[in-house]
Amino acid sequence: MIADTTRRAALAALVAGILAIAVGYAGAFIPGGTPAWAPWLLALGIPVALGAIMILGAARGRMGIGPLKYPFAFVVAALAAGFGAALALPATEGPLSELWLGLPARAAIVIYGIGLLPIIVLPVAYALTFEAQTLNAEAVERVRALGRENRSRTEDQTS
Repeated sequence: MIADTTRRAALAALVAGILAIAVGYAGAFIPGGTPAWAPWLLALGIPVALGAIMILGAARGRMGIGPLKYPFAFVVAALAAGFGAALALPATEGPLSELWLGLPARAAIVIYGIGLLPIIVLPVAYALTFEAQTLNAEAVERVRALGRENRSRTEDQTS
């Protein structure tokens, strides 16, 4: 059983995100065509699942994810907003449509908002929190000492 609430909440979010993705994909097989709600489940399920995976990777015991909660929340919100905006745009794009930074609106949202923005934010966030989120030399030595103690205790019990 997972003891800390951060990991438990992240696992629940991961399950919810994966279920939303699965139901969204299953909607494509409904007779009569894909219902309008199916892509919206994907637009919400994908960011939730990705956020949960990031949290599971960064969680450090009972300490949670510390200051990474803000960039993680930003990335999840940016992904959800980007997918939602791309879905919400009217289907009137054509060769004379207005371009955003050289791309049609939907493509610009996907490339810049969903693809590029998280690639800029996450490495900066990890770099700024690296010292606080990783083990220092003293903590590494404590882990090694505990390992030596455990090994000697195990050897004493087997002899």
